[in-house]
Amino acid sequence: MEYSEDDFLMISGIQHFRFCQRQWSLIHVEQAWQDNFLTYDGQILHTKADQPEIREKRKNKLIVRSLPVHSRELGLTGICDVVEFEEDPNGVTVFGNDKKYIPKPVEYKHGHKKYDLSDTLQLLAEAVCLEEMLGCTIHSGSIFYQQTRRREEIEFTESMREQLINTINKMHQYWKKRFTPKVKTGPWCKSCSLANICLPELLSKQTVHSYLKRRLND
Repeated sequence: MEYSEDDFLMISGIQHFRFCQRQWSLIHVEQAWQDNFLTYDGQILHTKADQPEIREKRKNKLIVRSLPVHSRELGLTGICDVVEFEEDPNGVTVFGNDKKYIPKPVEYKHGHKKYDLSDTLQLLAEAVCLEEMLGCTIHSGSIFYQQTRRREEIEFTESMREQLINTINKMHQYWKKRFTPKVKTGPWCKSCSLANICLPELLSKQTVHSYLKRRLND
């Protein structure tokens, strides 16, 4: 099955979906958005990566920034922060170059390494798009975390690929039905940029409660 471009979903939405399915639907189905300090910080972090005119040659690598990718099979589209093309006789020809290369996606993230697969599956989705577009197999990618200033190497496993497919299929089901899950609160709500949109009534009650508590303690 191939998806039409009208039904392509954003690769970046995979992270939203894994973080909170309601958040993903609010952003991608209902077109609701609100910045907080984390999203602003992320925008600043991507300033250098999102400069497509910057292309570098470092020894046996070609480095390309802000590379658009897509997959008709998965119905995905997006932009890779950075793709490193490393010379490899078993790779593919790119950019009209006589040499062959294996592509490796590199993502830049705010904060530190997560204990779930939200970042990893986004990275893998970029790799799968590159595989489909270039006709190759990509075994790994990297994520650079701003807070720790460390680059984490990610080996793509079959288990990860299965989880990616399951996640994307569910996203497409929600998109087709224009479905938004009901509110389910948790610790993740504290850092969500959509809290004022998602939980207005709850936040209003909390604000009143805090105000009354302060007045009683004065």
